[in-house]
Amino acid sequence: MSLLVAGSIATDHLMSFPGRFADSLVVDQLDKLSVSFLVEDLEVRRGGCAANICFGLGNLGLRPVLVGAVGEDFAEYRSWLERHNVDCDSVHVSETRHTARFVCTNDSSMAQIASFYAGAMSESREIELKPIVDRVGEPDYVIIGPDDPQGMLRHTDECRQRGYRFLADPSQQLAFGDGDLIRPLIDGAEILFSNEYEASLITQKTGWSADEVLSRVGTWVVTLGPQGVRIDRAGEESILVAAVPEIEKVEPTGVGDAFRAGFLAALSWGLGHERAAQLGCLLAVYVVEQVGTQEYQIARGAFLARCAATYGDAAVADFEPHLKTIRP
Repeated sequence: MSLLVAGSIATDHLMSFPGRFADSLVVDQLDKLSVSFLVEDLEVRRGGCAANICFGLGNLGLRPVLVGAVGEDFAEYRSWLERHNVDCDSVHVSETRHTARFVCTNDSSMAQIASFYAGAMSESREIELKPIVDRVGEPDYVIIGPDDPQGMLRHTDECRQRGYRFLADPSQQLAFGDGDLIRPLIDGAEILFSNEYEASLITQKTGWSADEVLSRVGTWVVTLGPQGVRIDRAGEESILVAAVPEIEKVEPTGVGDAFRAGFLAALSWGLGHERAAQLGCLLAVYVVEQVGTQEYQIARGAFLARCAATYGDAAVADFEPHLKTIRP
């Protein structure tokens, strides 16, 4: 089975502020904003949406194909991903730019202030999917995550032209992009992923109502944080899936990427959307319980026990035949 995951590959610099950002913001002075927060710690971790999704898929026993652009400083990161069952042979290496950087500070309420340096990511627009498909075979799905906007558009257009089923995950680019960028990124997608806030941005910036969005995509999957996930299809009742209770909420970066990995894994196993959302929520909780997007480890027995506690034995029976984790 061929799964192509296109999007950002980056190094994350994660910091924690013990107070609340909101306490330092003056609403009627935001146009003159100049604030500094004294953080308690700094964690440098591997990240990037596409790499995070691939890491999650690899931990579930699949071998996804990573599609993105990096700098020559990617060698150690490449080795890490390959050890976790990720195909990195189609990653484009820039001769002039560093791998992208994500710099993020979280406060005590889990609010985030972040900046992103694109670096080599801007060269993802030079990547064509057809040579990758020639190497690995016809893709079951191509997920197009946040990346260089022109690269995202090129991948989406190529999927339409060549008939590859694609999943749209514009996420961080929704804040940056306008309707002219967002509409072609989601039109015709097999599945559209967003969180609840991003769903509002999509309707606001495209000028499409929620029903109009659904008329252009097969399925709209909206993550709701602690409330779980909602799955919408045109003319059908919404499917609501509860979140997996966390043991301890530590750091939220990468939770959405882990959810997408679980969702995509379940689809590749031939399971339905409800089961896919359950597996996504199950994998996502492992990320929120620690610092870093790729620091979690899955033990098969504990993973299935946690699944049973939230979703019941029937879900375990559906997942167990497919699940191949690194640890027993």
